[in-house]
Amino acid sequence: MRRWNGWGDDTIEVALAPQALAFLAQRLGPGTAQVDADFEQACAALPASRLPMHPLVDASPATRARHALGQSLHDWLRLRHGRLGAVPDGVAFPESGQQVRELLDFAAHAGAELIPYGGGTSVAGHLEAGQARRPVLSVAMGRMRALVSLDREAQLACFGAGVSGPDLEAQLRAHGYTLGHFPQSFEYSTLGGWVATRSSGQQSLRYGRIEQLFAGGRVETPAGTLEIPTFPASAAGIDLREMVLGSEGRLGILTHASVRISRLPEHEAFHAVFFPDWERAAGAVRLIAQARLPLSMLRLSNAAETQTMLTLAGHPRQVALLERYLGWRGCGAGKCMLLVGVSGRRAQCLPALRAALSMARCHGGVHLGRLLGERWRRNRFRSVYLRNAAWLHGYAIDTVETAVDWSRVSATVDAVEGAAGKALQAFGERVHAYTHLSHLYPQGASVYATFVFRLSGDFETDLARWRCLKDRVSEAIVASGGTISHQHGVGLDHAPWLAAEKGELGLSAMAALFRHFDPEGRMNPGKLVR
Repeated sequence: MRRWNGWGDDTIEVALAPQALAFLAQRLGPGTAQVDADFEQACAALPASRLPMHPLVDASPATRARHALGQSLHDWLRLRHGRLGAVPDGVAFPESGQQVRELLDFAAHAGAELIPYGGGTSVAGHLEAGQARRPVLSVAMGRMRALVSLDREAQLACFGAGVSGPDLEAQLRAHGYTLGHFPQSFEYSTLGGWVATRSSGQQSLRYGRIEQLFAGGRVETPAGTLEIPTFPASAAGIDLREMVLGSEGRLGILTHASVRISRLPEHEAFHAVFFPDWERAAGAVRLIAQARLPLSMLRLSNAAETQTMLTLAGHPRQVALLERYLGWRGCGAGKCMLLVGVSGRRAQCLPALRAALSMARCHGGVHLGRLLGERWRRNRFRSVYLRNAAWLHGYAIDTVETAVDWSRVSATVDAVEGAAGKALQAFGERVHAYTHLSHLYPQGASVYATFVFRLSGDFETDLARWRCLKDRVSEAIVASGGTISHQHGVGLDHAPWLAAEKGELGLSAMAALFRHFDPEGRMNPGKLVR
């Protein structure tokens, strides 16, 4: 069963090894075990639903609580302390586009707002009801998960938009295909959520971001049904897909999505390469990305993240031997690890891998084969469970991400990590910050930073620490010329910094688009733009 106040399945525990706890205590100070709020007590504190009865709507407190928030640190603080605030007045579970249409009509008659709900994995405040003066209906799309059609010639598949990552891949795999979209939230996030937030998968270098994969679909809006047909390409005016991509539920509910699929790869492997320092590592991956080799992944960790990953991996004796060998090869204290992925036909993968490794060697790269890469692959969707373990020991984990041109990558890494340190310093606390380049492009890269800091156990104190950290690092991103989000979306949490990227004219155009499809402002109000 899903955890109501943390990440993932409540039967899965990923523990922090003793050396990992010692590592955190050394850098941050000892953590204090946290005491979580009781679920039944949190439910009992909820106000009565303001919605009239409807056969598709569940207004029980438990269901409303489980669909109230996402996975941001702000959400976690509210859940762990039982301070849920405003929650949906009911949760609907439609099974067809017709039922979604029915729910839109129901909400209009009830004077209610609607929040589309996919897998509940948002880390940007997309699901928050806010201080809604009107009733709020959450529309959970999980029952709309079927493979509706498969066009083998065009390599197009149409799904219900509520399909989760594993379910989607299992249905395609049965026919010999894959979508190849693997965000870290893959196990729970949904196709509709990926489209609505412009998601990027870990292997998007090979398969493309969701905007390259989304070919068309159907959106139920308050103003009517928007049908987006599929074309291989079109010059017929504005691409309607672009109005839906990144719209975050503001113009309607995506009920079906057609996506571009690929045949299952004949060969797939992930290799690890270590560099002596960040400068040579960043130079190497820039050249590899600009060579446009048919790789599926490039993921570069800075020295702090490399050290953290090796410490958290356990097996201290094996890690010590590895570090001794790397030191002998010139990769000492400042070493940085690169993961290189290849997916596809073996005849295509192997030359691409050889070319990438050759470029890496020219910058001092030391190739260690597949062992560390395969370990990463096995744990790629389980490492996020460390958030649960860290919390139990009194540590919070938060992330931010952006994308910048190559000329600003290194300065942005330094600015974001430095801003986090100064934010927590104001509270007399330290932060352990580390960064990786999660997605690489010929033009630039995504900068993905993680922050670990101590929890006080007091809701207001920890909320103030989080707000300060979020504000300072977001300001650093904007000042560095980065986008406020490369893959998580905007929601409520990133909205204050969107104007720096879009400009007032751009924000006004977005607001006008939303008003066109949603004249009464019922669809996920407050997200993206006010």
